[in-house]
Amino acid sequence: MAKKPEQLWTTPAGDALRWVPGTDLSALDPAATPGWTGDRSDGEKLLAARAPELADLQQRLYAHGRTGGDRSVLLVLEGLDTAGKGGIVRHVVGMVDPQGVMHRAFGVPTQEEKEHGYLWRVRNALPRPGHLGVFDRSHHEQVLVVRVDRLEPEKTWRAHYDELNEFEAEVAASGTVIVKVALIVSAAEQKRRLAERLDRPDKYWKYDPSDVDVRHQLPQYMAAYQELLDRTSTQVAPWYAVPADRKWYARLAVTELLTGALRSLDLGWPPARFDVEAEKARLAAS
Repeated sequence: MAKKPEQLWTTPAGDALRWVPGTDLSALDPAATPGWTGDRSDGEKLLAARAPELADLQQRLYAHGRTGGDRSVLLVLEGLDTAGKGGIVRHVVGMVDPQGVMHRAFGVPTQEEKEHGYLWRVRNALPRPGHLGVFDRSHHEQVLVVRVDRLEPEKTWRAHYDELNEFEAEVAASGTVIVKVALIVSAAEQKRRLAERLDRPDKYWKYDPSDVDVRHQLPQYMAAYQELLDRTSTQVAPWYAVPADRKWYARLAVTELLTGALRSLDLGWPPARFDVEAEKARLAAS
């Protein structure tokens, strides 16, 4: 008998992808499918099958927020350009009700943001109760691009690791489940995706000449990601290293992680705050 798509996870995504500090990031195969034994077709079937549950769980979260609940979920997406962050937002987060989503893409700080500490703009973007927050890049850039481009002295950016852990512990204690995803794309696949942008007029807008400059810094970025994962994967805010050369797998993996986070809240539907039978009678008489 053929297995159901969900049975093709021999190891749950949360276990297969959770970062174990000390693991050699360079040994991770960006084209691998950890924990998954199916093919692309199977993955796409399960992705579609997860949509109703994901939407239902997110709707329950939103309903609780509207009725005084204090829980929320924050999905953090980190990865080099072309790693697939935008695709995750469109194909995974796009399966839920947008009114319950708070999405923020963090680019170069504005002048106003530069006048505050680096966590100021992040605090302002945290999801409100009942919401699913999505960060496209995040506060972790302070030990990634800041480190690689030498925007701060080493003594300064090294102090950020403890600050990041303290900040995330505070966010988790406030009622937010944090799901941190590092999308790992190979140099070869990144080059192929950049070339595709140059071959298609409809993708010129996504191309940035600086992306080629970043390719010359890949060893430095790999070292930065290694230390980021090792030093900021904590019990309350673990990292999940997701191979991203196969877009369908990355999207499926993040869907599984997000579904798991929402399930962990164990939310039912909020009870009515009015007399249901009395309101039925009033409505019938109106």
